[in-house]
Amino acid sequence: MSSQYLMLIHTDPELLAALPADEYDALMRGCIRHADELRARGILIDSQQLEPAATARALRTRDGVARVVDGPFAETKEMLAGYNLIRAADLDEAVAIARAFPWSRFGCIEVRAVRDFQAERERVGA
Repeated sequence: MSSQYLMLIHTDPELLAALPADEYDALMRGCIRHADELRARGILIDSQQLEPAATARALRTRDGVARVVDGPFAETKEMLAGYNLIRAADLDEAVAIARAFPWSRFGCIEVRAVRDFQAERERVGA
């Protein structure tokens, strides 16, 4: 039985900017082709790129006061750039799928299991 895993793709914008445009385009074409193959095999459920962190806003509520802050929000070189939601037998297989994408060369790909939210819904009686 397979479970769902989320591949959070974090990239360092400076490393990507240092790539020649044709090399970036070739990496992206290969990534898209690979994603299309995974989708056709029923492994890839969804994937999207995100706009740069500088275009985002973060909402935090503390002591009843909501604050909205323009991005970026963390002091880090790597920013969340996109995600792939996949099916895999286990975490090891999910990491193996992540290895086929080039983006860990420019940041990291964090692989996390997706919880069964329906079970949580039932647990809390929602």
